[in-house]
Amino acid sequence: MTSDFLAACSAVVGSDFVLTKESEQYPYLTDWRQRYLGKAIAVLLPQSTEEVARLVQLCALHQIAGVPQGGNTGLVLGSIPDQSGTAVVISLKRMNRVLAVDVSNNTMTVEAGCLLADVQTAAAAQDRLFPLSLASEGSCTIGGNLSTNAGGTAVLRYGNTRELCLGLEVVTAQGEVWNGLRSLRKDNTGYDLRDLFIGAEGTLGIITAAVLKLFPQPRAQITAFAALDNADAALDLLRLCQHALGPTLTAFELISDFSLQLVLKHFPQLQHPFEGNHPSHPSPPYYALLEMSDHESETHAIALMEQVLEQAINDGQAANAVCATSISQSQSLWKLRESISEAQAREGKNIKHDISIPVSKIPQFIHVTDAELAAAFPGCQIVCFGHMGDGNLHYNVSAPAGSSDADFILQQPAINRIVHDQVHQFKGSISAEHGLGMLKRDEIKLYKSELEMAMMRAIKTALDPQNLMNPGKVL
Repeated sequence: MTSDFLAACSAVVGSDFVLTKESEQYPYLTDWRQRYLGKAIAVLLPQSTEEVARLVQLCALHQIAGVPQGGNTGLVLGSIPDQSGTAVVISLKRMNRVLAVDVSNNTMTVEAGCLLADVQTAAAAQDRLFPLSLASEGSCTIGGNLSTNAGGTAVLRYGNTRELCLGLEVVTAQGEVWNGLRSLRKDNTGYDLRDLFIGAEGTLGIITAAVLKLFPQPRAQITAFAALDNADAALDLLRLCQHALGPTLTAFELISDFSLQLVLKHFPQLQHPFEGNHPSHPSPPYYALLEMSDHESETHAIALMEQVLEQAINDGQAANAVCATSISQSQSLWKLRESISEAQAREGKNIKHDISIPVSKIPQFIHVTDAELAAAFPGCQIVCFGHMGDGNLHYNVSAPAGSSDADFILQQPAINRIVHDQVHQFKGSISAEHGLGMLKRDEIKLYKSELEMAMMRAIKTALDPQNLMNPGKVL
C-alpha cells in the first residue's frame, strides 16, 4: 500500500520532508528548461546517508523506483521522474555539509548536496582551488556533477569531474552503504568501483558524499578575448597557446559571432570587447575566450599572455585581441560566455546538441555540418559555442528569423539526425558533458555497438536487478 510506504518514509525523515502536494513537488518534477513535467508519489528529502539508505530499503521492499536528484539543473531529463507517477524523487539538497578539508593532502570531503559554488568558496577559504566551474554553479550540486561527470570551462587543464574525485560514498540499490571515501591518489586494489558510479546518472546507486581534489590557488588568472577570421584560426590559436603557455592554459572557449550578438541583444548592459576597436574586422565569425592561471605573479602572467596575443596577431591567427587588466574586466568577458544559454532561451526555442569531436577535426565538422543544415533547413541559425580546448561544442540550432518556433521544434528528429550522424562520422560523441538521461536514451542506441550496450545492461542488472534506481535513464 502506498499509504504504508509514505508512513514509513515519514518515520525516517519526518513528515515535513515527505512532499505529496503538487504545489510542493513542482520544482522537483520540472526540468531546467521548463519543457517537461514528471509525476511522483512523493518527494523525499533525507538529511543523512543513513536516511538515504533506509529510504532506498523501503523502496526495494515496496517495489517503488527512486529518482536521485541534486540541483535539478540537468538538460537531458536525467533527474526527474517520468509521467507514470509510480516513482519517488530522493532529493539530496539537505545533505549540504563540508565534512573535512585536508590542506596538506589537498582534499576536501563533502556531502553530495553541497552546491558547487559553496565547495569553491570553502576551498578558497583554505587558500585552495576546486577548479570545476559551470554556469549553473550557484544551483548545481556536487552529487549531480559527479553523477553526470560534468565538464565545464576548466577541463582543458584539470579534467572532468571524474578526474577531480578520489573517493565516494554510495547507497546501493539494495540500501547498503559503500564507504569508498578514500583520499588516495594511488589505490590499485581491483576494479575501480568509484568510476562505475561517476557518470552513471544515479542508475546504479546514489552518491551521498565524495572526496574531491584541491589545488594551490594560482597567484593570477588572466583572461583574454580574441577575434578570429574562421574556425580554422581558432585551432591555430589553440596550438599556439598550448605551445607557449603549456599547462597554465586553463580555458579555451569558442564563441560564434551569432552567439555573441544574441547575448548583446538580450543583455544590453554587457559590452562588446572590441567596441569601435577593429574597423577592418567589424564582425568576425568567431571569437576565442582564453584564460591562463599563473603561479608566479600577475605581472608575469599579463606579460606572457600579451606576448602570445601579439604573436597571434602578427602571424595572422587572430584579427584582434584584448587582455583583461582587472578582475572586473575578466568577469565581464566571462559574463559574455556564460550568458549565451540564457540569451538563447530569451530568443526562443532551440534544438540543443552537447557534442564532442576530436579537437583537430572541429573546424571541418563545423564547416560540413553548417552546410548540411543550411541545405536541409534554409535560414536556420547555428548557435555554436563551447569548450574547444577539450573538444566539446554546444552546437545548437535555432529557427529561421520570423518563423514559428513550434513548427521548427517539430523538425528536431531530422536535425538531430544530421548533427549526430556527422558527429559519428567524425568519431565523436553525441553527449560530451550533459549525459543521456531520458532525452538521449534511445538516440545513443544508433551510435553505440550492441556489444557496448550489452555490457552496460549487464552492469545495470548486476547492481540494480530490480531496476529501481532511476529507471528509464541512460538505458
